[in-house]
Amino acid sequence: MGLTKQYLRYEKDGVFNLIADPNCNVEFVTLNGQEGRYVAVGGGEDVIIWDLRLSEKTVVLTGEKKAVTRLAANPEGSQLAVGDEAGNVRIFDLSSAENICTLAGHRHAITCLSYDQNGTRLASGSKDTEVIVWDVVGERGLHRMSGHKGDITQVRFLPDHEVLVSSSKDSFIKFWDLETAHCFITLSAHKAEVWDIAVVHQGRYLISGGTEPELFVWEIKENTQQSLSEDNLCPLRCIKSGSLVRSCVGRLQALVTDKSGQVLGSFGTDRNLEIFWFYNEDEVQNRTKKRRKRELKQKKEQGEEEQTEDLEPQTNLTDAVRKLLTFKCTNKIKSCDFIMGKTGEIRCSCVLNNNKIELYSVLAKSTAEHKLLRTLEKCGHRSEVRAVCFSSDALAVATGSAESVRVWNRTSQSCLRTIATDYVTSLTFVPGDRHLLAGLKSGSILVMDIGTAEILEEISAHQGEVWSVCVMPNNRGCVSGSGDKSLKFWEFEVVTPLNEENSGSRAKVLSLLHTRSLQLEEGIVCVAISPNMRYIAASLLDSTVKIFFMDTLKFFVSLYGHKLPVLCMDISYDSTLICTGSADKNIKIWGLDFGDCHKSIFAHDGAIKSLKFVPKTHYFFSCGRDGTVKQWDADNYERIMTLDGHLGAAHCLDVSTSYVVSCGSDQVVRIYARSSEPLVLEDEREEERQKEDDEKLVTGDDSVVPGQAAHSLPSKKTVGTERAAEQLIEAIQLSETYRGDLEEWNGAKETKPVPPPLMTALQIEEPDQFILHALKSIQSR
Repeated sequence: MGLTKQYLRYEKDGVFNLIADPNCNVEFVTLNGQEGRYVAVGGGEDVIIWDLRLSEKTVVLTGEKKAVTRLAANPEGSQLAVGDEAGNVRIFDLSSAENICTLAGHRHAITCLSYDQNGTRLASGSKDTEVIVWDVVGERGLHRMSGHKGDITQVRFLPDHEVLVSSSKDSFIKFWDLETAHCFITLSAHKAEVWDIAVVHQGRYLISGGTEPELFVWEIKENTQQSLSEDNLCPLRCIKSGSLVRSCVGRLQALVTDKSGQVLGSFGTDRNLEIFWFYNEDEVQNRTKKRRKRELKQKKEQGEEEQTEDLEPQTNLTDAVRKLLTFKCTNKIKSCDFIMGKTGEIRCSCVLNNNKIELYSVLAKSTAEHKLLRTLEKCGHRSEVRAVCFSSDALAVATGSAESVRVWNRTSQSCLRTIATDYVTSLTFVPGDRHLLAGLKSGSILVMDIGTAEILEEISAHQGEVWSVCVMPNNRGCVSGSGDKSLKFWEFEVVTPLNEENSGSRAKVLSLLHTRSLQLEEGIVCVAISPNMRYIAASLLDSTVKIFFMDTLKFFVSLYGHKLPVLCMDISYDSTLICTGSADKNIKIWGLDFGDCHKSIFAHDGAIKSLKFVPKTHYFFSCGRDGTVKQWDADNYERIMTLDGHLGAAHCLDVSTSYVVSCGSDQVVRIYARSSEPLVLEDEREEERQKEDDEKLVTGDDSVVPGQAAHSLPSKKTVGTERAAEQLIEAIQLSETYRGDLEEWNGAKETKPVPPPLMTALQIEEPDQFILHALKSIQSR
């Protein structure tokens, strides 16, 4: 029997570039006893806690493969609840950054989370139209409440009442009794979706907003014994007391309050943030009395008699709230959070649409003022990263997007240089790692100096997009391919800048000298040069790859077989193989000597965007629109492993001797490092089959209470619960069998029955103790 071929496993080494996920909210958290300094935001599948004072990551709460959609901190600030796309809620201890428990009950993504006053209960809403109330201390579900017909948009506990309020896209607001888990009030004033609700003024007012240009204000009152009747047994009354006109454009995005409920913020689909201030009870009474005195004075001046002077004045909405100010952020707001300082200062943290966090300070005076304190923007691009490449020693990583090129330290994942550019479509290091070449969508090629972070020269190279810039193996020049159907060859040269020719300076800079061109029939998508400098390959929009001799530019062979254009390709180190990845989701491995197709592989579930060989090997990596990064062996055509990829489409990757870097639509740049752990293909396939079998264990999501079709348990079937149930059933069966043997023995025979091997291994003699051990081994997460 032959030896099994072994490979080395690649593991996750770091993620960077993403400052805050716009699809997740921002939360102020308390670390080391300090408030207002740290904020928690979503970072793909992880949660990032930023230090706004130092502009650096403090804690990263690692997650699983699903994106984080919602965050909520408990009132003490010691725990953070994290909801994800899979419908699970994970609770983290911020002091130790450990996952305390995992609550699984929803079938779709979590849309809202809210703690009660004491922090012992947590309410969660999801896209599955259901609301679940969890016992955080007991790590179990209390109630599952069904009644909405659309996605749940917000859930709020009412202070000092056993009542939960929920809003949904079905245009209804429902009040739920937490003792009976039934709805007793339904508000239907909104004509379309209710996007958010907020409880302010110590639970006296409920604010709701939707597509209307105003916020509805509801006053919550307790039902007295006189108002209770057989037809009205509700413990609370909800009366519409007025509305607050919004100045923001478009529908409401979110309503945000601080812990005291005095500050209310609202924002829409534009850059404006509105802040309202709710007075405390003493201030409301004083404003009501002053307003009443003014009204009496006006009536006396008009000669009208007032007969109700002795009656207690009624509180109006204008007595309880006033608009502080409206200010604009630098970009569209996606989420924000408030925290009140001891001196009355309001800190406002805003996550913007362009991967940026801004911290504002608002003074709640008669004339409110706002001030931009800090901006967290240097740790990431403003848009999606479209190009990425390693330096020759893999110590630096360069990324390009629609607005800039950034150079990162691979070890610390910190940004070293930022160069403002136009839309970057291709990027590569110049030999020596002191300069960068960037192909732009406008058709230009930029020569950039990394040390000074400046653009040395912008060359108008093509009339169309420069989709590929490839450095020649002899390190003397480069080749560029464009959508204008031309292939151009450039040589590196050192010239004196135009502005220094007359100054007597001897400083010279790098430039490109155009030597020759090759005009083709179709637009060029990708270019590759064989390491032996013999062939140059260009993929065209007609779904073929044309290979030419490098010295004479004469046509050699055409590779055809893909049904859609080839988006990426690479040539092995020994110039014997060329691999092509196409938009038809296939990878083809060709022999470069005769142009024959060795193998065609259905590689990804989406278009293949990038493909690179590992230096000095026939292994290569590929990434596609399905977000996965896969490693392949070009000799035996086997898939070696699949790395945990991006949450969206993967755009580009690059490979060095020991590292892989990739970028995607989730704005995350991921680095994988080669470890010393061996990987055997048979074992890897067995693990994949085991995962598929585990998924099949979950037979369904139904958790209906037997005999009560209208009630559902606040949990769902998972792989862990199925395995736990099987282990418990096995323990019961073994215990019952052993108990029957003991009853038959009953001391009549000389030899006592031997316990089952599993009981013997655990050193347990009694059947009841064995069942108790099986129960204790079941975890709640």
